Amino acid sequence: MEEKRLFAKKDPVSENMAIDMERIPHHIAIIMDGNGRWAQKRHLPRVAGHKQGMQTVKTITIAASNLGVKVLTLYAFSTENWKRPSSEVNYLMQLPIRFFSTFVPDLVKNNVRVMVIGDIQRLPAKTQQAVNDAIADTANCDGMVLNFALNYGSRDEITRAVQEVAAAVQAGTISPEAIDEEMVSQHLMTAPLGEFADPDLLIRTSGEERISNFLLWQLAYSELEFVPEHWPDFDAESLKRAIVEFQGRHRRFGGLKNE
Repeated sequence: MEEKRLFAKKDPVSENMAIDMERIPHHIAIIMDGNGRWAQKRHLPRVAGHKQGMQTVKTITIAASNLGVKVLTLYAFSTENWKRPSSEVNYLMQLPIRFFSTFVPDLVKNNVRVMVIGDIQRLPAKTQQAVNDAIADTANCDGMVLNFALNYGSRDEITRAVQEVAAAVQAGTISPEAIDEEMVSQHLMTAPLGEFADPDLLIRTSGEERISNFLLWQLAYSELEFVPEHWPDFDAESLKRAIVEFQGRHRRFGGLKNE
């Protein structure tokens, strides 16, 4: 496959690929897949993969910020992940606490603001507190937005948006004819991201080629890359390779590229 050819080598990007710093994707979304498989391959418990994956989040956050990315959205915990064994879910609920307790000073130093999409009200109280504290502690940062999708599911998000619009119609504040794509977008959880709400590039690690209920509306015209590395193996060079691949594509948004 083409992706295997592109990602087979691990040579430094500086020697093999040139990134056009004028065409860095504004919004990169990542499905962080493969933590469990990374651990199993090393005969370690699955939680060891999640622990290492947390370190990768730190690495990729700083790398993306340094490259000038405006928004980095990370699929941290889906509405379907509650189906996993309770021991694993409990560990995953502790990760935001551990992550923010050690990484918020670096986020502030790098002018990165934390944002969260998803229904965090269902999360344990201590997890909610860690998330809300991180949002508050980075509120004055005006650089890259580190946007965590936490207890997030796109169908749930769209359902909530439809309910809000339907309630407005029922209340008589809008007419059905006034409903358009922009109105729907304004009721989605990504609305606070403004012009950067829709990802330019989606990356999924670990070789799986699915969207998995992630940003279904917002990904309508995103470029998709499915890379073989498990998330704990994904690093700054991997991110740069993905951006180089993105920059080699022609985005036409349904139209024709002017020759």
